[in-house]
Amino acid sequence: MKGFFKGTATAMITPFYDNGGVNFDAFGRMIEYQIKNGTDALVILGTTGEPSTMTDDEKVAVMKYSVEKIAGRAKIIFGTGSNCTANAVAASKRAEEFGADGLLCVTPYYNKCTQKGIVAYYQAICGAVKIPVIAYNVPARTGVNILPPTAEELSKIPNLAGIKEACGNMEQICETMRRVRPYCDVYSGDDNLNLPILAIGGAGLISVASNIAPKEVKQVYTYVAERNLDKANELQDKLLPLIDACFTEVNPIPVKAGCDMLGLDAGTPRAPLTELEDAHKKIMQDCIDKLGLKL
Repeated sequence: MKGFFKGTATAMITPFYDNGGVNFDAFGRMIEYQIKNGTDALVILGTTGEPSTMTDDEKVAVMKYSVEKIAGRAKIIFGTGSNCTANAVAASKRAEEFGADGLLCVTPYYNKCTQKGIVAYYQAICGAVKIPVIAYNVPARTGVNILPPTAEELSKIPNLAGIKEACGNMEQICETMRRVRPYCDVYSGDDNLNLPILAIGGAGLISVASNIAPKEVKQVYTYVAERNLDKANELQDKLLPLIDACFTEVNPIPVKAGCDMLGLDAGTPRAPLTELEDAHKKIMQDCIDKLGLKL
């Protein structure tokens, strides 16, 4: 299916207190910051939200809070992928019951299934819910790559709404786009490739950097939609140092530090992730200052 959403989605962080609990006051401020600055959809409990270190009770609480807080002002996309198909199906059903507009499901990780296994995984998830599902391809983290012929097969599942591409290989992404274009959308899942993916027909961006700079990331999308590639390139060039700063260490370590610098009270990541190194904090602060970012 096509047209689930166009524009920008922020891969939201989950702010934690030092004692480990979810900081819902801070999370609420983050949601308002995103909506105020034009973000079209919020991806909650995706990789950037650290769900692998959260309990089921915490995930349920975050889902319920998100639906109530957002109140229809932006699309809500919950991350429900797993390396266990049964768990992914159960989580997807639960997210649908709580009011998700759509789901983001990362490929099975660690198990390293075959392409046939990828298809069976998404067929099981999509068959268990009625809402749109976005497949997430990020082989650097999962060890599994959705190859273009597999993407084409997935695209014909009725409620498979799109593929979030973060494989890092633009040649592969172009071939995937060619194959799936008639059936579902492609979204950039790699901030460094936002502009080229939009230029070949990407429907939108699912961004980490937009936790910090939502207005600016949305503007890149808007410029491309208006066919103003000169302005899009100019702004993307300005954003690239910030994007690089968001990945000086594994996501979401840097972006949480950046949100703290803005005053969003992101807290530190949960173990085994650690606080951002001091040298990388300086890089992040310099990027925020140069862009003049403020709440």
